[in-house]
Amino acid sequence: MTHDHDLVLRPTPAQTEAALNPPPGRNGGDLVVETLAALGATTVFGLPGQHALGMFDALRRSDLRYVGLRVENNAGFAADAYGRITGEAAPLLLSTGPGALTSLAALQEAAAASAPVLAISSQVPTAGLGGGRHGYLHELPDQAASFRGVVKSVHTVRTQSQIPSAIEAAWTSALSAPHGPVWVEIPQDVLLAETAIPVVTGGDAFPEELPPRPELTAVAADLLSKAARPAIIAGGGVVRADASRKLRQLAETLQAPVVTTPGGKGAFPWTHPLSLQSWIEDRHTTDFLEDADVLLVVGSGLGELSSNYHTFKPRGRVVQIEADLGKLESNHPALGIHADARLALQALLETVSERQDPTAPERVRALLAKVAERIAAQELTAEQDVLASVRKALPADSPSFWDMTILAYWAWSAFDAKGPNHMHSAQGAGGLGYAFPAALGAAVADPTRPVLAVSGDGGALYSIAELATARQYGLNVTWLIVDDGGYGILREYMTDAFGEATATELTRPDYVALAESFGVPGIRTTAENLEQDLAKQLASPGPSVVLLPAVLRMFAPTHLG
Repeated sequence: MTHDHDLVLRPTPAQTEAALNPPPGRNGGDLVVETLAALGATTVFGLPGQHALGMFDALRRSDLRYVGLRVENNAGFAADAYGRITGEAAPLLLSTGPGALTSLAALQEAAAASAPVLAISSQVPTAGLGGGRHGYLHELPDQAASFRGVVKSVHTVRTQSQIPSAIEAAWTSALSAPHGPVWVEIPQDVLLAETAIPVVTGGDAFPEELPPRPELTAVAADLLSKAARPAIIAGGGVVRADASRKLRQLAETLQAPVVTTPGGKGAFPWTHPLSLQSWIEDRHTTDFLEDADVLLVVGSGLGELSSNYHTFKPRGRVVQIEADLGKLESNHPALGIHADARLALQALLETVSERQDPTAPERVRALLAKVAERIAAQELTAEQDVLASVRKALPADSPSFWDMTILAYWAWSAFDAKGPNHMHSAQGAGGLGYAFPAALGAAVADPTRPVLAVSGDGGALYSIAELATARQYGLNVTWLIVDDGGYGILREYMTDAFGEATATELTRPDYVALAESFGVPGIRTTAENLEQDLAKQLASPGPSVVLLPAVLRMFAPTHLG
């Protein structure tokens, strides 16, 4: 009698030959790249450094594609986007100390957005581990401690035999719901030493599933089936779980209106009769959601943006489906279901009863009319026209990546993503410099369609070095830079709060000339010509820059009373 746990995978003849007769000249770095390839990785991002040279030398002996960026943080953003687009764990190879620490802001964004990134860093030699002050270059008392509060899991390797298992464990962690970044660190001497360990040919790292508890989905299904005014908030967890189709089926079965959070853009069709779109930072929408007698929240923690800056106070019963246990009921009491959104929505689809509610589409139309009336009263046609021009110029199946800039804040509410996993921004952690390097990562993931990046001039200066990366690899990214001469949104915040702005004005370069100095075509446009100029650059292969000098304004917030 045998049991599943007694079964052993037998090596193939080729694997046996590779194990018995490994090629000469391999080191610990080869174990890293061999493990990545065995797990299914095809592309790695990164930036070399002295302690990490064993890994980078091993790339020369592998079939992995290496994409090198100019700043570690930007390499992290590129890996983040690659993970979001492909759903795979994106390897990010970094060096010790300053190189590692420079990636922290990108890893925080990946954590906030549940993007799978497998960061592999070097460490000081093994003798330097443990907190003693040995004076090694790049030495930190405890490098891993800098990452524990940011990533999902930390894995420190001390011997070559630990490398394959540590990377497999990290890979599994990155791809188990909720997805996220993980950290592996390997000492310099372990990477450089010659190895007698056989070639790594097998990798079995299966993400752990997170199914819902059936007693909870049974209660949730009963609540939703009997509700008089159900509504749904769809967050980024729906997109990450590839659950958009199931969300639509459930909404139609229940006749429940759906609003998407900024992270959930595209999770529900924009023009669907039940679509409240993404106007979640609007008091009319907040009122509508508060009036729901049963509110289903899927893949959102109802954080600051998704709760209209914590002014949302639900009066009905809340059912929350969330893969991140720390977010479950963290802001509102609910029937909390700790589960992957796809599996939980499937369970609800199998148990809910169909509702008939002919008033639902009309209530949706009435709400959207109120929102449109509120925005129209603020005389912001220029901003709406610019956003509309971007939408018209961008092909429907092309992804877009948005920095923390006024046009992106508009897009969170007013931009039709045209589908799930098409619109991405740095709204998770809120750092500058995300859009362009992330767009480069997306272009690496799928070179068959153009990618759009949108930045303000302040955020653009964080990423300008990556024009060299775009040129070197011929990546199909068009970068729209809205130049308002400073940190525009901070200028507005400070003027509103204090009567004038401080530290927001910037001396900036001629972005068109700067792009051309990298060998990247650049064009200066106007609001009137934006659609035509942007569409032309998006249709041209390779990287390009479109500069729009414009001072845009934000619509008035509704959370300040």
